[in-house]
Amino acid sequence: MAASESRIAGRVIVYSMPGCPHCLQAKSTLGSLGLPVWDINVAHDAALRARLKELTGSSTVPHIFFNNVYVGRNEHLQNLSPEALERLVHMVREEPVPSNPYPLPAGTSPETEERDGGAFEVSEALRNLILKLYSHHLSTDGKSVDYRAMSKSPWLERYCEWTLQLQQAKLLSLSREEKLAFFINVYNALVIHGNLRLSFPKTMWQRYRFFNYVSYLIGGEVFTLQDIENGVLRGNRKGVTQLLKPFSNNDPRLQVALPEVEPLIHFALNHGVKGCPPIKVYSPQDIKGQLHSAAEAFLESSEGCVVDYVKREVKLSQIFKWYKVDFGGADEKLLNWVVDHMGESEKKSRLKILLSAGNVKVSYLLYDWSTNSTD
Repeated sequence: MAASESRIAGRVIVYSMPGCPHCLQAKSTLGSLGLPVWDINVAHDAALRARLKELTGSSTVPHIFFNNVYVGRNEHLQNLSPEALERLVHMVREEPVPSNPYPLPAGTSPETEERDGGAFEVSEALRNLILKLYSHHLSTDGKSVDYRAMSKSPWLERYCEWTLQLQQAKLLSLSREEKLAFFINVYNALVIHGNLRLSFPKTMWQRYRFFNYVSYLIGGEVFTLQDIENGVLRGNRKGVTQLLKPFSNNDPRLQVALPEVEPLIHFALNHGVKGCPPIKVYSPQDIKGQLHSAAEAFLESSEGCVVDYVKREVKLSQIFKWYKVDFGGADEKLLNWVVDHMGESEKKSRLKILLSAGNVKVSYLLYDWSTNSTD
């Protein structure tokens, strides 16, 4: 049984970076020992990284200290003998932290660094693994997946192992930008994971079951694909075929939902079929710009928008029909949203001319429900 942190005299300090699987594994191991871990993110502190390299001879994170004893990196921690580990644990429990035993960035405190061990770090670790998978098994245009090869990939096995870390993610610590990137990436990966494990849904009923039952345990709560898309990213709005909102007023997951819908998510989420926007991996930094770029690319494609200048008709993806309320509701508001989010192009110029003249017909393109598998 772990000793109470209030009775522990010393401290373990870990210098880490978000998205580093070795850092996350080290902190998980230390946490299981019942030790207080002071996690310091060195990602944006070049001076601190240089000082650590000078002290340890290595620029690779994590760097792990038990009080003032440098243990090394994650592999060194994992390879400690039981006797050596017990001596270090006993030292931290019984001996107070020496004064200034290790370098600290200005303004560092346990409170300011605590969030780096939460959902953001888990999402970054998963994002890096997703990038590995996609780089080997996703087509260059992001439209198709080699599921057969991916199912045999060692990166998939590692990804599946790391999805277990989602159970401990502290979702309430995420900023809006981190939440967008986290749930978009998790959603797209979960669709692929579900297709690999359960096969591809082909009928309307199979698709309904797939998106309402395929799920991850995140932060102690079950999140299905429907929950992520309509509950979290759409600000708890009813989805297609749904009679009720995903989260009731007393559902703890409601605290995670965005306060209002973000329409741009519709150009980032991929349902595993050819009619969807391409799969990409998103980061919290400049997430708004990344989503705008995804929207521009989709609207420029013939799957997203077709402008028939002669017939004064705009043909849009079914996505705009299903989620019309997210884009303003009425046809006029929908078309204004579309033109505002197009990149500069001949298509945009023609659409602006049509809108200025008025009386534009809106129709919707056939949606390609065939799987995005390369097989």
